[in-house]
This record gives sequence, structure tokens and C-alpha cells, in this order.
Amino acid sequence: MLVWDQQVLISIIPEGASMIKALDHIAIAVRNIEETVAIYGPVLGMKIEHTKVVEQQKVRISILKAGDTKIELLEPLSDESTVAKFLQNHGEGLHHIALEVTNIDDHLKDLKDKGMTLIDEKPRPGAEAKKIAFIHPKSTKNVLIELVEH
Repeated sequence: MLVWDQQVLISIIPEGASMIKALDHIAIAVRNIEETVAIYGPVLGMKIEHTKVVEQQKVRISILKAGDTKIELLEPLSDESTVAKFLQNHGEGLHHIALEVTNIDDHLKDLKDKGMTLIDEKPRPGAEAKKIAFIHPKSTKNVLIELVEH
């Protein structure tokens, strides 16, 4: 059995490297936010924080909280939305996980230098007015990962 401890992790991560601080949120692609909120809110007991439209991404989002964890529901507003294409190819379900980072610009440069394929080589504004960027799933074992700078 492989056991990681603080010393091993410190020796693997180069000094000065950008670090992932925490899980920011888990995003789920849905066809209908109202139907999904009715399950995640009253049935599962998550607190609904807000729902809003993000025009530049052609989606409506609802943010729900389960303790300190955020769930982001994504509903496409247009057939051209990347979320609409995702739903067409994969159906409803896990869309991406978002990780909180300290300096997104440095993190993106570091990932590119390590050979990772990036969807966004430069950060862009996200749904909650934070800088975001996505790592292509082909570099992360088919998981779409969003980086979020706090």
C-alpha cells in the first residue's frame, strides 16, 4: 500500500509551484434547472444560493450548497452552448469539477510547460466574477477541470 505523507508531497511539488487550494465546486449539466433544483433543494436538503443567466456562456446556473461544498447546475440557453453539446453527446450528469488556485496565470503556464492541453490558455471571467480557465479532458483522464482563482 502506498502512503503519502507531507514530506513526500513537498518533495514532489517544486518550490514556488502554484498549488490547488481546494475544491471550488462540482458542475452538473441539466436540461431543466427547475426540475433539478426541486430534487437537490427540498428532497436532498441543499441550500439554494442563487440562479442567474451567464450570457457569454449561454447558460443559466443555479448554485446550491451542501455544507461548504457548492454544486453548480448548468442549463443551456442555446443549442450553440457547450453545455447543450455536452448534453447531446453525454446526457445529464457530471460536467466538470472546479479547483481553487492561488495564481491562475502561473498555474496555466506551469500546466502548459508540463505538456497539459488547455482549453483556455488565458483566464477569462467566470459565472461568479472570478478568473477561470479549463483544462482539456484529454489531459486529465476524461474529466473536464476548471481552475478558479479566488
